[in-house]
Amino acid sequence: MRVYLAAAMTNTTRDVGAIGALLEAIESRGHEVPTRHVADPRGREVEGTVADVDIARRDLDWVAGCDALVAEVSTPSHGVGVEVAAALRHGLPVLLVHRRGAQVSRLLLGLAGVEVAAYAQTGEAVQAVRGFLARIASRPVRPETTA
Repeated sequence: MRVYLAAAMTNTTRDVGAIGALLEAIESRGHEVPTRHVADPRGREVEGTVADVDIARRDLDWVAGCDALVAEVSTPSHGVGVEVAAALRHGLPVLLVHRRGAQVSRLLLGLAGVEVAAYAQTGEAVQAVRGFLARIASRPVRPETTA
């Protein structure tokens, strides 16, 4: 499966360790992650001089080409909200994970079609991701959607 990993890129308080652990949990199960760069501690610098419009087009194309989306939402991010909405529009299964006690948008957590898992330790988030991927792997392949 192709799994879109979403996480805040520009906020310096983001938990890069947790995001990296989620990336490892997904890839260790043999899944492809086009957004590996979200786990890079350099954040926005990784994108270099790519134009904003090109990043938006690329990322939304990646969402459309994936089979699921996993988002670490402990740190607020407009971009992650857009990615989650796009994934739901395409009928993708979506898992939102966040640190217990984090102030997460109630709108985001309340969206129909998302699964939510709160965690105290990073290992709990990893287990939630593994369980989610195992559940969706047994689902029938989604039909192609039109934009």
